[in-house]
Amino acid sequence: MTTPLNVVLAGGGTAGHISPMLAIARALEESGTDRPVHCTMVGTASGMETRLVPAAGYELDTIDRVPLPRRPTMDLVRLPTRLRRAVAQAGAILDRRRADVVVGVGGYVSTPVYLAAARRRVPVVIHEANVRAGLANRVGARRAAAVATAFPETVLPGARCVGMPMRREISTLDRAAARAGAHEALGLDPSCTTVVVTGGSSGALTVNRTIAAALPDLAAAGLQVLHLTGRGKQVLGPDGAPVASPGYHQVEYLDGMERAYAAADLIVARSGAGTVCELAAVGLPAVFVPLPIGNGEQALNARGLVAAGGAVMVRDEAFTPEWVRRELVPLARDAGRLEQMSAASASLGVRDADRTMADLVLTAAGGAR
Repeated sequence: MTTPLNVVLAGGGTAGHISPMLAIARALEESGTDRPVHCTMVGTASGMETRLVPAAGYELDTIDRVPLPRRPTMDLVRLPTRLRRAVAQAGAILDRRRADVVVGVGGYVSTPVYLAAARRRVPVVIHEANVRAGLANRVGARRAAAVATAFPETVLPGARCVGMPMRREISTLDRAAARAGAHEALGLDPSCTTVVVTGGSSGALTVNRTIAAALPDLAAAGLQVLHLTGRGKQVLGPDGAPVASPGYHQVEYLDGMERAYAAADLIVARSGAGTVCELAAVGLPAVFVPLPIGNGEQALNARGLVAAGGAVMVRDEAFTPEWVRRELVPLARDAGRLEQMSAASASLGVRDADRTMADLVLTAAGGAR
């Protein structure tokens, strides 16, 4: 019986790390290599991976979460002990899983796994999703067998831009062919221009408030709005009932964003790396409202697509009902401009990053123990 190739994938915390990790695992399983591939994943007990990884059919091992304190505190004093413990936990997992190769996508969980792999001479393949690389991947890239990025602007030692691994339902989406079915499934009017608004699975309160306040202008323009508010962030009126307006459809969460992408003529969204790359892959014009906190990575992620003409960007504090009336409504009603934006977006889209990553992992594993 052929010995399986054991791949341990590390990452978690947010869907931005988990989604590409799952896509890489699927591509490895479908790679057609002469050795069966067995993928397991490492995360923490507090991240979204505890729900998303088992739901995708994979086994999840967990280690302690070891964030790097940004200020001198007692947490900084405790950091070496916590890191040693997490590295020992990661090493025990690699031994038990008989890891032939490690794949890391960044986040708190990745650093201990990279260090444990280095001690065991297990090759590491890294994927960095953001333009501005995170600390874990900056550390791990120094010894990695292969380093890949989603954006060409990302600076890491020996990095190769491969795009963003994503679900096949998105990377293979034909928006024109899927449009009618998406409208029907989502209860939308196929004769109306459709604007999809989303702040991701957790929602975006400022975006939600602006859209709710701008509904009279959107309705007056004859625009249909599919508003994905985020779990627990339903937009309510003064009477406590969900806000209602002609052509306005409010949903907290949609399982299968490919339907929203197929139905949309224009999307309003945050600019996480996964969202930016998915919209380019499907050629969907976008208005990006980057998250205003953090290190500014969302604005950096969107910059290339905006420069190419596939999207426009507006600061969170500037995304007001007045901006919607002055800028978004005319854009949504300009079919010619939307068509040009769609073509510009698609010109930057990469649809095969999952398979490219699988090839890098298999190559790295060729030199494994």
